[in-house]
Amino acid sequence: MLARRLTAALATGAITLLLAACVPADAGSDPNNPRQLELFTSWTTPTERAGLDALLAVYAKRDPGIQIFDASVAVGTGGTAQTALEARLKAGNPPDTFQAPAGAAITDLVDGGRLDDLSQLVDRTGLADALPLALRESVTSDAGLIHSVPIGVHRANLVWANYDVLSAAGLDPADRAGSIDEWLGQLKRLRAAGVEYPLALGTEWTQLLLFENVLLSDLGADTYAGLWTGATRWDGTFVKTAVDDYASLVGYVDPGFRSLDGDAAAGLVADGSAAFVVLPDTALATFKAAGLDYGTDYAGLPTPGTRGVFDLLADSFTLPVGATHQDAATAWLETVASPEGQLAFAVATGAIPARTDVDVTTLSTFQRTAASSLTSDQLVPSVTFGAAARPAWVNALTKAITRYSDDRKAGALVAALRETAQFVPER
Repeated sequence: MLARRLTAALATGAITLLLAACVPADAGSDPNNPRQLELFTSWTTPTERAGLDALLAVYAKRDPGIQIFDASVAVGTGGTAQTALEARLKAGNPPDTFQAPAGAAITDLVDGGRLDDLSQLVDRTGLADALPLALRESVTSDAGLIHSVPIGVHRANLVWANYDVLSAAGLDPADRAGSIDEWLGQLKRLRAAGVEYPLALGTEWTQLLLFENVLLSDLGADTYAGLWTGATRWDGTFVKTAVDDYASLVGYVDPGFRSLDGDAAAGLVADGSAAFVVLPDTALATFKAAGLDYGTDYAGLPTPGTRGVFDLLADSFTLPVGATHQDAATAWLETVASPEGQLAFAVATGAIPARTDVDVTTLSTFQRTAASSLTSDQLVPSVTFGAAARPAWVNALTKAITRYSDDRKAGALVAALRETAQFVPER
């Protein structure tokens, strides 16, 4: 399940809730009913809903008879999830729990006193000791407190390749590029072989994700991670180098890419129109739907130049200050933190458990490999999905990258990226 930013629009249809009673959308959450839980998510795709259903099934067994109020219906259709959530928090009418990216994305809410401390719950459930160190640090505030419970982990530095397209162009699918320059060489050969647009790309967040991967490849893990802490300065020559590499990659993309969502971009690779696409492991669903076999027809491996690095993003749930149904929300968060909840979520979504003590032998080959990488590779936070930087910084980066898609002015992009240094946290 993609840890989509809170700016994603909520669906208007009710989420299918299994093994739990669903309160009608127009009924409203009842503050006098302790046996009710109001959930707020931006999960709208079939895979995302399947993940929520799986969690609710575990929750219903742990807390039978609970009523679930679907806040994604209650907020209406007029705005984004972020807008609706912020309005409720400011009005002192928070949902009982809401889904958010784990990491810096919720820093403003933590600093504003909007979220309860969950450190004791995380310790009580054994989650603190079971999280990878880098993930635990990313959800720990400067005060040493934890305000969200991670559930599913995804990898952001993956390039997906169609083996038939590569083979038809005379490229060995097993010969994966080790750098951006080598990858550009493969793209050049693909074009010469008749694949006019060998790299797929899509809407705003996929553009930022591709640039994030270029930064990670060009800079290396430590220097990349330093961008978000102030250890790496944004006025270095690396910015121009990364922009030049990004521009070269975009030169192999269909000019109509900006109208595509992530699934559509993955679909271009699945149907053989393109050879490569950089997307998180949520792209698996698209390839599976196309009837392709992993390892035979396609594969997703670390983006060129990022082998041994795991660019991390994770979904999590919170407990807002002033939540009406505290006991129900606590039981929900305990479910999210539990090994059985994390495993059920992974089975339904293709994510891997945030807990490293979950038995993953029943998961897919890809998931087992990813789970192994989570414990052995160097972990860095994804900026595209809110793990590395506050929302204002992510928005500024997104605007800079998407503006380049319109004007193709590399110099302006370099300047805009360097201007985002204003968001670097004080050290």
